[in-house]
Amino acid sequence: MPKITVEFLGPIGLPPKEMEAKTLAEVAQALQKEPEVAKWLAECAVAVNDTLVQSLETELKENDRVSLLPPVCGG
Repeated sequence: MPKITVEFLGPIGLPPKEMEAKTLAEVAQALQKEPEVAKWLAECAVAVNDTLVQSLETELKENDRVSLLPPVCGG
């Protein structure tokens, strides 16, 4: 199973997490078990290696970087 890194950007404020996952669906399932992350999942955009993706069925490869991008407000 591919080893990947998940980055939590902006106000999520957690250090990167390494995990094993074949798809974004597996990443989402694992992160749902972590209360400090689960509350953000529905609101975040997701990028794999700096490319925004829409489907949880996106397949992951060894050393991929998954970034959770929460909505940002600014002025």
